[in-house]
Formats: sequence, structure tokens, C-alpha cells
Amino acid sequence: MPSFTYPDLPVDGLLRAAAVRDPDGIALRTPDGPVSFGGLDARADRVAAFLRGALGEPRGARVGVANTLDAAFAAAYYGALRAGAVVVLVDPLMTEEGLRHVCAAGEVELVFAPARVAEPLNTARAALAGPLALVVTDAADGVLPGDALPWAAALAAADPQPAGLGRLDPDRVACVQFTTGTSGRPRGVRLTHRNLVANARQTALAHGLGPDSVTLAHLPLLPAMHLNSAVYAGACQVLCADPDPVASLAAAAQAGATHYLGLPARLHRLAADPRLAALPRPAGGERLTSVLSGGSALLPAAARTLRERLGVPVLQGYGMAELSPLTHCQRPGGHREGAVGLPVPGTECRLVDVATRVPVEVWATGEVEVRGPQLMAGYLGGDRPPTGPDGWFATGDVGYLDDAGELHLVARVADVLGRDDDSVPPGRAERVPREDPRAAEPERRSPAAPAGAPVPYRGSS
Repeated sequence: MPSFTYPDLPVDGLLRAAAVRDPDGIALRTPDGPVSFGGLDARADRVAAFLRGALGEPRGARVGVANTLDAAFAAAYYGALRAGAVVVLVDPLMTEEGLRHVCAAGEVELVFAPARVAEPLNTARAALAGPLALVVTDAADGVLPGDALPWAAALAAADPQPAGLGRLDPDRVACVQFTTGTSGRPRGVRLTHRNLVANARQTALAHGLGPDSVTLAHLPLLPAMHLNSAVYAGACQVLCADPDPVASLAAAAQAGATHYLGLPARLHRLAADPRLAALPRPAGGERLTSVLSGGSALLPAAARTLRERLGVPVLQGYGMAELSPLTHCQRPGGHREGAVGLPVPGTECRLVDVATRVPVEVWATGEVEVRGPQLMAGYLGGDRPPTGPDGWFATGDVGYLDDAGELHLVARVADVLGRDDDSVPPGRAERVPREDPRAAEPERRSPAAPAGAPVPYRGSS
């Protein structure tokens, strides 16, 4: 295993450390105004105090938190962890059926969510086995579903005294994150404090984040990996809710952003937008160093257009919910087109024959296996992840490694083993010639179908 160290802290300890180090530094810039590290830490204390009053003994309780693009998510996320609860991440874009499944399978007792999520949750409560309390994070107009509690009232009634971090087992489960469910019903993934803290440092190192970094998140929600990595690094996060991709570039320039975080669907629209060519250069501002794409595959042509217009590298990565989620990332200094990059620090990767499980050589296809400190504790209802005795996790993705060690993805194992009842001999691992165009351009897929290859991040984060 590569030598790799990370803080011996619970996940909420990342925020406390940032607040102690730079209490007045800006953690979040939102449409409602800036929030300092000290201010966010104080809000997390209030959330923890509220949960102790609402749940009695919240240690180990399952608390749902909708990962919306706002400060309420960050405060609820760290506050629930500080109270000793297990955070169940709730995708705010889910259908009512999906929300009901997450709350039932996750045995959620209380949910922090905006009104647009609380409304269907209120309807779904009747079908759940146990009670479900709701705290609405954006009920400014006072209109609440059912007996839901407004966010302001919940925090106002809580004891504002700072909560101590205490000593916590790093292998205790901190978060349950559900997979996208593209190969079956979404499964709950149990992630420990060790998993998330290690991946926060891995992501910060891979993305080059530091105290002077400013990340602009042009996303429909805020992935926990981006929140944790920026807080670990002491970086400022700008939350851009405007869906217009060109407007987001203006916001990046105004904020002095060093990193632009985007989804392929929005980046594709930006690359094709005729307004992009008319923007003064550099369109994203003088400080911008990279565009980071995740969630599904970004077409190489779009990446080339954005790289030429913005004058910075456009980078992708690879991972999945089971791996906290990041395992690979392209590096700004150069990478092969179509690759998803090198392993992040502390991560090992190998390719094995899908039938014999014997490691294959460079340029030969096989199933991607990884191991590292970000590997999940297991699935809900299960004891351990599907690893071998030596700790390798089989991802279900098929790809190959090039001679620089970069990973390329080409298929899912299910696609290799059989198609429409026609069996494909699994032992025939095909060598991918360097001149084959498939080695330079990945399979094209819709961003709406995130499982399969090549996927920067599978599962919600």
C-alpha cells in the first residue's frame, strides 16, 4: 500500500480545525451572503444541540440531509456528525419513490431538506415503518408541510454552547450514501469517518486545493466530496445557483475562482454556446487554473473547446459511492485524452482478467480493482464489501492501463460477460492497440445514465 497519511479526526473535525485555523476566513459564498469557517462551525454546533434535544440520544441515529447547494446543507451535515448521528445523504433531485426508498432502507428518523423535498417526504411518511421528523431549511415564507419545523426555529431553540469533538473511532460509520441504482435498486453504502477524511485529503491533493483556492461550484447540488475537500484545505467555496453556464463564468471571474466545478451536461452546453467565443479572455478570470468535470463522461471535443477558450486544463476523474467516491483523477500537467487519470494518493489500482482474476499487463483489458483507505465499510444489510483476502475491491468496470499508468474505461463487466443471452468468452482479454481510436476516445453515454464506462463518478456524492 502506498504511504499516505491523513488527519486523525472525525469528519466534523475537519470543519473545527478550519475554524480554529482561520475563523474569519470565508468557507462559503452563497446568494444569501458569505459564511466564515467560524460561523459555519457555530451553526454546526447549533444543529448538534438541536438533534440532542429532538432525538434524545442521537449517537448512531440516522439523520437524512439533502445535499442542496447552500449553507444549510453544510451546517446540517457537520452538525449531525458532531451529534454522533449517521448522515444519510438525500439527493434533492430524487423522485418521491426514491426518497421513500432512501428513508426506509436508511431507517431515517429526521430529515433536513428544502420545501421542494420536504413536500414529497411528508406524503411518503405514511408508507414508512417508523416516524419521520422534518426540518425545512428554506421555509422563509412560513409555509410548511404537515408538522415540519422551520430551520430558523430549530436552530434558535438550540443551546449555542460549542460542542466538543471528543474521541471517536475512525472506523465508525459516518455516512450512508446511496448508489445510483443503474444495475438494480439503489444500495446504501456505509462510509466511515476514516473513509471520508482520507478521501477529503486525497481529493484536495488531486485537485491542488489550498488555503488560497477558491472553487466555484456550478452544480445542482453540493457533493460531500467537494465540501469535505475544500474544508480540509481551508479553501473558499462559491455556490453558483444560476444554471446559465456563461453567467457562471462571469461569477467565477468576479469571485477570483481558481477551480471551476461543473457537470458534463452543463459543460457540453457551455462548449456549444455561441456566446463563449465572444467573451473576453480569460473568460473564467485571471486566477482560474482548471475546470473539473464529474458525474458522467465529458466528450473529448467539448473538453478541447473549453480548454482552448478558457486557457486552462479540463480534467475528469473516476470513482463511485463505494469509494467515498474518488479514486482517479487527471493531472493538470498532462494526460491522454480519454483517460480518467492516475490513482489519487494512497490508492492502488490493478486490472484483472474477468474470469481467472489474474492481473493483466499494460494495454490489456480487464476488470478494474482498487484498494485504499477510502474503501467503504460495506453495504446496508451486509457485513463487508466484496473484496478478496488481499483487500482489492472489484468495481464492475472494465478498462485498461496505459504505459503511463493512466486508467481508461471501456465497458461494464456485465457487458463483457454477456449481451442479449449471447455469451462472450470472459477469458479473451483483448489487447487495445495504441493506435486504436477507442484508446483515445471513450464510449459516449448520456449523463442521465451514469453507470458504466467511462464514468468520472458513479453513485451520488
